[in-house]
Amino acid sequence: MIQATLAQVAPQIPEIPWGALSPELVLFGAGIIVLLLETAGETRVRVGSLGFVLTVAAAATWFVLTEQIVGPSLLAVAALVVLGLTVLFRLRPRVLSAVLSALGLTATLGVIAWQWIVTSAEGRLLGSELQPEQVLADTIAVDGIALFTRITVCLAALIAIPLGYQYLEDRRMHRGEYYPLLIFAAVGMNLLASAQDLIMVFISIEILSLALYIMTGFAKRDLRSQEGAFKYFLLGAFSSAILLYGIALAYGVAGSTNVAAVGAAMSAADAPTGLTLAALAFLIVGLAFKTALVPFHMWTPDVYQGAPTPVTGFMAAATKAAAFAAFLRLFSGAFAGLEWSWVPVLWTLAALTMIVGAVLAVVQDDVKRMLAYSAVAHAGYALIGIVAVNRDGVSGVLFYLLAYAIMSLGAFGVLAMLEQRQRKAISIADLRGFGKRYPVPAGMLALFLLSLAGIPGTAGFMGKLAVFRAGVAGGQWTLVVIGVVSSVIAAYFYVRVIRAMFMEDEPEELAELPLQTTLGTTTALTATSAAVVVLGILPTVLVDVAGQATLIAGIG
Repeated sequence: MIQATLAQVAPQIPEIPWGALSPELVLFGAGIIVLLLETAGETRVRVGSLGFVLTVAAAATWFVLTEQIVGPSLLAVAALVVLGLTVLFRLRPRVLSAVLSALGLTATLGVIAWQWIVTSAEGRLLGSELQPEQVLADTIAVDGIALFTRITVCLAALIAIPLGYQYLEDRRMHRGEYYPLLIFAAVGMNLLASAQDLIMVFISIEILSLALYIMTGFAKRDLRSQEGAFKYFLLGAFSSAILLYGIALAYGVAGSTNVAAVGAAMSAADAPTGLTLAALAFLIVGLAFKTALVPFHMWTPDVYQGAPTPVTGFMAAATKAAAFAAFLRLFSGAFAGLEWSWVPVLWTLAALTMIVGAVLAVVQDDVKRMLAYSAVAHAGYALIGIVAVNRDGVSGVLFYLLAYAIMSLGAFGVLAMLEQRQRKAISIADLRGFGKRYPVPAGMLALFLLSLAGIPGTAGFMGKLAVFRAGVAGGQWTLVVIGVVSSVIAAYFYVRVIRAMFMEDEPEELAELPLQTTLGTTTALTATSAAVVVLGILPTVLVDVAGQATLIAGIG
């Protein structure tokens, strides 16, 4: 009797879904390794050797307990690679951190590809659309939205590493914590993309936000960087409080914070209308801050201008992708039955965001502030896919965010090179004649700007076409027309920059300033340029993958 009672009250060890969480675990492990080796200083080889011994022992234990060979072998190989790189770059810690971070992100992309293949194969075996797998007490969903967004985030972080290396060196702020912060921000974004519980949404946002606050203020001697970090922190904390209040109201309606349960409770006939609308309103405001929707975009220009330019590129690309993934999971998924309540609100926000973002970008002289307001306008374009409330809208948003991540990172990458050359923030006047002296990087910047404008033959055009087509299919004709008008306005300030580069004469004081390039920067910019062209001419593969993501996510 006593033994039976003890058995009933004894805590049960939860089964952790290692496979489902493997991208975050690999990425987090890479961040911890880089952080430990950085803090080890001159003893990093000893620390690496100790880590190698412990990891091999853990792999051996894993093999003995489970009789699996693949996982332990990969773990042992990874430990050997880390030790070898630590010995090779023991006198160059920044290079070691950059290489290990890039390898960690590459391994994470490989794990995500494995998850995608397995998930898609299971769907085919079932002969129907696969319902999203929910793990870790239904707080994490392994579905198409999560997998596709994880790819976007990891690619953005991977590109940001070579773009930031030489920039940080020249600005004399290349400190070891940069790479762990970049990885931990990516971990938070990955968790946000797969969060199936409102508490997990909040936790994920805090993880990525804390890392980005520090990275924004990374230039300690730059007052604009410190100002941007301070504003980002204050407004970020304010938006998090609003989001948390919305989560509390949602819990009051549903008695649960699970996204599906909250959606079902709010859609029920006996749901309290006032409390439901209040919860939706606070959730929209909280996420609108993170996606920089008007009028919740006030932090964007100062933060984008003040942050180190590679950080700005990563922030613009990856944060937007992760936050919109949460938008999709909540409103295109759980709250789809309540579209009568939130579609008019998001419609208004999308219209305001597209017009205000484009109009304010026209009057900017600083290129980073111009791209900041451009990012605001692009958030409005992406929102059209959510307002459409159909499957094409979801796939269109996923594809659009990937295309935007590539072209915005490329634009900020070229801008970072220019800042290294002129040792100051870049205005449009500073770009005069740049294309005549350096036609290749100027041509790349022109390509990225044309893609951001949505010119045919570029990734930006195909992204806008995808969300506009979904909007038309969803009956949102007026919103699509507003998007087209906003795109026409935006074309002016993009072409204005191109005109300054290729049709005006270079100032004499800039003629003798050299443009420094590195192999990493050149490779990253070449890859992003090629991706912009390929996705603009042959987008079918990724469009189909984005469409498959909606099937895996079970979105109707």
